[in-house]
Amino acid sequence: MSDIRKKAIAGLKRGDSFAVSRTFTEQDTMAFAEITRDYNPVHCDQRFANVKHFHGRICHGLLVASILTEIGGQIGWLASGMHFRFKKPVYFGDTIACCLTITELDERNRATAEAVFKNQQDEIVIEASLTGILPGLPEKRVMEVMMAEGDPTNKCRYER
Repeated sequence: MSDIRKKAIAGLKRGDSFAVSRTFTEQDTMAFAEITRDYNPVHCDQRFANVKHFHGRICHGLLVASILTEIGGQIGWLASGMHFRFKKPVYFGDTIACCLTITELDERNRATAEAVFKNQQDEIVIEASLTGILPGLPEKRVMEVMMAEGDPTNKCRYER
């Protein structure tokens, strides 16, 4: 079962950190373009990317940033705000690691977190801050039942 989900059920606190990583492909980028209808030529046309001084076509920033939602989804985080700072491009084949750290948590389960995304060269490609609501006792109880049932709707239920 997902270690992130297990930790969420046990109880989260300030300072807890979680990390996931993913390698981005051309197919991921084209699927994201199809879903979002964002056909910016920097993602789709090598000539345009070259003119923009990139080493190749780049992945959508929001596609890369979305890997933090794997962590949020495992936690049961209900996002209320996200702010991204895009620092470097991500190219097809790059492996990005996202580390999210809970920085504040109050008695009403309102939380803030910081996330840092790094490529395989350990360069920061995105920095993010987010706010949201963490699961309370009723939600944790439901998550416990879900886990007891094998967490069948969770395709991330087995750690990679």
